[in-house]
Amino acid sequence: MSTISIIGSGRMAAAIAGLGVKAGHTIEVIARDGAKAQTLADGLGAGATAAVFGARPAGDIVILAVPYSAVLDVVKQCGEALAGKLLIDITNPIKSNFSGFLTPEDSFGAQEIAKVAPADADIVKAFNTQNASVLAAGPVDGHPLDVFIAGDDSQAKARVSAFIESLGLRPMDTGPLFMARTLEHACMLWLGLMTHSVKHGNFSIGVNLPG
Repeated sequence: MSTISIIGSGRMAAAIAGLGVKAGHTIEVIARDGAKAQTLADGLGAGATAAVFGARPAGDIVILAVPYSAVLDVVKQCGEALAGKLLIDITNPIKSNFSGFLTPEDSFGAQEIAKVAPADADIVKAFNTQNASVLAAGPVDGHPLDVFIAGDDSQAKARVSAFIESLGLRPMDTGPLFMARTLEHACMLWLGLMTHSVKHGNFSIGVNLPG
């Protein structure tokens, strides 16, 4: 297995890190609050370590598990430490009142991250349509959760897909990185369902293949 670096210490970071440790990966937790990173790493057990924010991540795959409101600053602050890395963007640039998006009308979250990341970093959108608690619980009745991905580099997407499969999840490739805009809108769909129909967050959006 491999080393996966996760920047963030919140619920999504914990959910992905927990699955990663169970799958046999070494998880490196990085956060601007070093104490929170250490606490998360300690809770994950022997398969996890904490690292200093701003240092070059040990993993070739780096998961950006911070809110969209913080992610651009985080990527800028890490700077060339992220050069050559495969960045998994799990963020959703959605306003706190769910009334719209924080990005310019002609852009989307993953594209804004690409603008501030090192030129040789690969960016793949993934995990943004999953709820942290549902993700942490893993497969239901033997059916893996679907993780939608989008990216321009086929090799990068293949690596992300292999990582997703190692977690017991099902990767679903949606196409080039511009499809990340659609995936961010899919999160808005999830929020709308949660607010107006389902009335709780214990559900996921997936693909049903009859037969």
